[in-house]
Amino acid sequence: MKENMTAVQNAVSDYIPVETDFKWKNNADEINIDENFAAQSFWKDVILRFFRKISAVVGLFLIIIITVFAIIGPDMNEFTYSTQYLDQKNFAPRIASLERFGIFDGTESMKTTTGSAQVNYYEQKGLDDLYYWFGSDNFGRDIWTRVWSGARVSLIIAVAAALIDMVIGMSYGLISGYFGGKTDMVMQRFLEIANGIPRLVIVTLLLLVLEPGMLTIIFALMLTEWVGMSRIARAEMLKLKEQEFVLASRTLGAGSFFIIFKEVLPNIIGPIITQVMFSIPTAIFTEAFLSFVGLGIPVPQCSLGSLISEGFNSFTTHPYQIIPPIVVMALLMLSFNLVADGLREALDPKLKEM
Repeated sequence: MKENMTAVQNAVSDYIPVETDFKWKNNADEINIDENFAAQSFWKDVILRFFRKISAVVGLFLIIIITVFAIIGPDMNEFTYSTQYLDQKNFAPRIASLERFGIFDGTESMKTTTGSAQVNYYEQKGLDDLYYWFGSDNFGRDIWTRVWSGARVSLIIAVAAALIDMVIGMSYGLISGYFGGKTDMVMQRFLEIANGIPRLVIVTLLLLVLEPGMLTIIFALMLTEWVGMSRIARAEMLKLKEQEFVLASRTLGAGSFFIIFKEVLPNIIGPIITQVMFSIPTAIFTEAFLSFVGLGIPVPQCSLGSLISEGFNSFTTHPYQIIPPIVVMALLMLSFNLVADGLREALDPKLKEM
């Protein structure tokens, strides 16, 4: 019996399989795979979920429109943001295609001691071919040109500050959360001190050292707005640093910074993008506040905040001067918040179920 088993084993070990010994199994009908879902990447799925949210699409559309006007708006007429025409002060809005309907025809209502009177400076001065689409200010400058020039400045400041804050805050939070222990304790105490200093104090001290301007405001926002980003990055790191893929990388000899920026960072890009989109309207409002209190863009340059400050001084007599910058800034802040909310749900669809 033992000899027979040995013979069989030898025969099996010496046997060489041939093609006829195998039969292909066509089980495509048995395996029901959703080919559309299987071929769909993560980012494609994010885009589809984002565009299903109507409010986010509306916000994205408004951002694109305002950005386009911020680029081409100042060049759509012959005026510049700093040219003054003192003989054309406080002209009401006038648009050629709408004045025939009795609106935006350059007429404004002026309050007097006996009541109110309709005034049209275009007709009084014989300027029939002159059109200020948003009107002119107290120095005869075109408000249309200044609003879109100010929107351009505000967008540049907000986006630049948000991106710089993302790099600083993200790196700070990831390093603090990964190393933990005393390193994390020291870094978090420094963060609390930096967060406790009022923003207005930092900006005022910077203005004593640096010249007022766009770079000074960006630098001030860079020093104060990175705290929120660092806290989100640290929380995500604490959640992911003990996961299996991190332990596997550490076992294979990967360095700390390789794990932080190559392994963990790609897995938290969703919350980072969402926080950046939420920080942009905050930066826009902060810049507008600083310009409103006189700590922003120096004249003759302008931003949305400085335009609101100038229009506020003549709000009771010429209210049309403050309306355009307020509307543009409100739409910008609302649009970025809508887009950020849409991205948050698209990048983390579980939020919609909560």
